[in-house]
Amino acid sequence: MCCGVFCEVQHMLRLIEIILSGVSFSLATYFGALIHPYGWDDFTCGMTMLCSLMMLSASFMYTFQYACQTCIIAIACAVFSFAGVTVYVVHAVMAKLKCPSGFLSNMPGFLRVMEAFVANIILSSVASYFLDVGPEYRPPGMIWCSLIYSVCLPVTVVIILLKMIKFFNMVCCALDKFELIFNVVSVIMYLSASIVWSLYGYYYYKHSHKVSWGQYHLVKVTTVTVMTIINLILYTVDLAYSIIAVNNRI
Repeated sequence: MCCGVFCEVQHMLRLIEIILSGVSFSLATYFGALIHPYGWDDFTCGMTMLCSLMMLSASFMYTFQYACQTCIIAIACAVFSFAGVTVYVVHAVMAKLKCPSGFLSNMPGFLRVMEAFVANIILSSVASYFLDVGPEYRPPGMIWCSLIYSVCLPVTVVIILLKMIKFFNMVCCALDKFELIFNVVSVIMYLSASIVWSLYGYYYYKHSHKVSWGQYHLVKVTTVTVMTIINLILYTVDLAYSIIAVNNRI
């Protein structure tokens, strides 16, 4: 419960929030129709492609986890989920045809978005694992891996934003080299993380006799391991694109 004056202030603040948000959106829409530093078609195409993969992964995970011969509701949910995937894929193809060139709608940009998406899955699994186990199951090696994931993600997001506003085109040479160096460091760090995390995680699963260390934690360890390998592959492919880009600048 709250007093009358405080509630009135809250209502006024909400009203001001709505008005200011509406004005901001209207101005951004009007101004964006005239001039914008990034391509809206490129953004929507890239996000639609990402949503397609997200829906596809969620559909497979849900189906394998919950669907069975007698689970009518789960089967219906899986069917509708895969139908949604089909719609997203059709939409992505149409968006790609509308925007054949752009950062997010082409492989380099899509790789960056996928790297960030996979890193979020990794970090959520790592956080869940660390919260559920005791200090003896959080060795320095696993903490090192978590630092790798935490460092690479924000840098990847910053690169995406700079690419979207075409900041790289203004100072292309230096930033291309920075991106190349970042990809090299990321590949090395993810390679070490894929080895260290799996060694510690599966060692604890195999040698721990505590009831608390069961199948539930094994799923988290496996999720982080698989996603780390996937991101290692993505960063390696991204490194190849960076090398080609730098060579083309020379």
